[in-house]
Amino acid sequence: MFLFFLPAFSLFGQNTRGDALTLKIAVVGPGDELYFWWGHIGLVVEDKISGTSRFFDWGVFSFENENFFLNFAYGRLIYSCMVSNAESNINRFIRTNRDITLYTLDLPGDKKEAVMRFAENNMLPENRDYNYHHFKDNCATRIRDIVDLALDGRFKADFINERSRFTLRQHVRRHTWFNPFFDWLLNFLMGQDIDVPITVWDDMFLPSEIAMRIKDYHYMDSAGNDRSLVSSVEVINRAVGRPIVLDIPRKQWPRELFASLVFSALLVSVYLFCGKKKFVRIFLGLAQSLLGLFFGVAGSVLFFMTFFTNHDYTYHNSNVFFVNPLFFAAVPLGLIFAFTHNEKKLFVTTRLSRAFWTYILLGGFLTMVIKLSPAFYQQNQVTQALVLPVALVMLVLMGLEGRLKKQ
Repeated sequence: MFLFFLPAFSLFGQNTRGDALTLKIAVVGPGDELYFWWGHIGLVVEDKISGTSRFFDWGVFSFENENFFLNFAYGRLIYSCMVSNAESNINRFIRTNRDITLYTLDLPGDKKEAVMRFAENNMLPENRDYNYHHFKDNCATRIRDIVDLALDGRFKADFINERSRFTLRQHVRRHTWFNPFFDWLLNFLMGQDIDVPITVWDDMFLPSEIAMRIKDYHYMDSAGNDRSLVSSVEVINRAVGRPIVLDIPRKQWPRELFASLVFSALLVSVYLFCGKKKFVRIFLGLAQSLLGLFFGVAGSVLFFMTFFTNHDYTYHNSNVFFVNPLFFAAVPLGLIFAFTHNEKKLFVTTRLSRAFWTYILLGGFLTMVIKLSPAFYQQNQVTQALVLPVALVMLVLMGLEGRLKKQ
């Protein structure tokens, strides 16, 4: 009587439990929050025997975890593997206006069963937590590795030596271009290690790159048959009104250079055409203080992430030579310059301000010179373009002020 309820394939022992399984890779587009800008990915396992459809997710974290923000600051990112109902997850992505596409995998039954067992083992309490890394170990790389497991290592072998069309920095910028502040900030914080050539295998830290590679991938099965890895592609939802992911990253430094030149022109115009010298001094002093505050905060974050955290993609960052906590020195110097009535203090402050901006310029030029060596090459033109023109103008204007006070 029990056998009557079993699928026919199990009666004769010719197939495995895996033949009752359907595996789909769910590729999800960018979301609203910054940590969703690069998309998401998961594994859907549909089981005809149990009638279940489960979503295996390797990208789960919670702000409520103990010391979450402290651990995040130090680069100790603990993510988890979770399994839940597939339909509810898909509906959640639809409600939040995100692209979602399902790629059905064409694998032998034994491989599908092996993937399911592997995924289920990952969900065990002792296995589900892992140290997340933005580029090396995330929800996408876990799916990439599962595909490789199903193909006995052939997937990695085919892509590990193929040169990528982009660097990691360029991949990041394809997704951040629409937000000028975070586009600059993330580029400012990331060091030269993400500017080195990578492989297509490395590309697949992004869900969209996995989708692109598996869609037309073919492999040879154990019987010697050529098979397409993906048997069908189902577009579940298309986001409306979201910024696109660029095929090719745009040049960023012209925008920063333009912003810097506009601000510099404003400083020069006020200095040359404002008749009230007291107003000019207040304006220049406050401008210097604001620059010191903004870049002092940014430089402090960079200094901390470069030398005291596990965020290894911020290591070896030449921006620290000229944008660092020393920028805070411009804040009191600017305030004293703006509001002091003591001629001696004003003279000393002007000299110190000139020395400060000279240091910023020299540090910036140093980051240009060291690029002559491939060992120190970093795509930090955006920070150079934003900081150096303003630094040069501030140095010149402070020099003119100092000359007038001396006379």
